[in-house]
Amino acid sequence: MAEISIGELARRSGVKVPTIRYYEGVGLLRVPARTGGLQRRYDAAAVARLHFIRHARELGFEVAAVRELLALSEQPDRPCAEVDGIARRHVEDIDRRIARLVALRRELRRALDTCGRGRVGDCRVIEALADMEQPAE
Repeated sequence: MAEISIGELARRSGVKVPTIRYYEGVGLLRVPARTGGLQRRYDAAAVARLHFIRHARELGFEVAAVRELLALSEQPDRPCAEVDGIARRHVEDIDRRIARLVALRRELRRALDTCGRGRVGDCRVIEALADMEQPAE
């Protein structure tokens, strides 16, 4: 593959140009060489790396975890225990978020069931959202 522009990289990867620049800034994507006209030029490895980053981010991995996973992926002979640990922590985080969402759904349903359909000042939905730091059991 010939080297491509940042716009073409964005098209091929489905990642917007500002996001590509952000990933370069935080060290997830290597800053590419530039042409004499100062255009960034990317190769096939950058496309593959950006696909990995995008997929990991879509799955909810934080930037720091993606950085660790990328670093580990460059060491294929290492044991995968560290990768497993990152994935395990992510699953635990997902489980915590699911629990919070279930509590939110339960509280909103309760608020809607008791809603008097009166004025906003008496609204149970607003009250429930204001009190979500300590969801009802």
